[in-house]
Amino acid sequence: MNFEWLGRQFDNIVVLLGWHVFLSVTPLILGLLIALPLGWWARRQRAVYPFLVGVAGLLYTVPSLALFVLLPLVLGSKILDPINIIAALTIYTVALLVRVVADALDSVPEDTVQAAKAMGYRAYQSFLKVELPVSVPVISAGLRVAAVSNVSLVSVAALLGIPQLGSLFTQGFQLRFFTPIIAGIILCVILAMVLDGIVILLNRWLTPWTPKVVAS
Repeated sequence: MNFEWLGRQFDNIVVLLGWHVFLSVTPLILGLLIALPLGWWARRQRAVYPFLVGVAGLLYTVPSLALFVLLPLVLGSKILDPINIIAALTIYTVALLVRVVADALDSVPEDTVQAAKAMGYRAYQSFLKVELPVSVPVISAGLRVAAVSNVSLVSVAALLGIPQLGSLFTQGFQLRFFTPIIAGIILCVILAMVLDGIVILLNRWLTPWTPKVVAS
């Protein structure tokens, strides 16, 4: 590791890290907001479930680099526009979370759903106030996978020249200089761990009724 190089490039690395966070977190939030109603719909309309899950599975198999290249043609954007990365990763996040949300809602005890109906809750009220809160632990587990996956996939965008931590990989390979590569790997791992930790904390905050594990 060349720490002198790291010192000179510190400001640039911070900028790349900021872009990486933005390109990872934005699709995560958008994907969750889209996956929640889709999962709810799939859960209520069982005939739709196989179709949505099947389409989601197919979308997730599309290579990320190919999607990054094709989206500008669909969106009419430039190849270097970050919107392409946000759109692609939003698609991957939705593809990953649709089944998770549907299965999470399906795991809510039927007695709980019926109790909500007996209390006069309408379908959307039951979803927001009863089913969704109970489903949070399962959804957060899927969200953790999506968060870590996004951090990894964003790096591929460096091949298109979009600035983020993946740029350190291409720079290192071009110069045959391992310091930026190692720095990029370490920062990606740390970022993934931080996002994972944030999701865990949010899960605990949103589910205060769940039992806490006490170390013996």
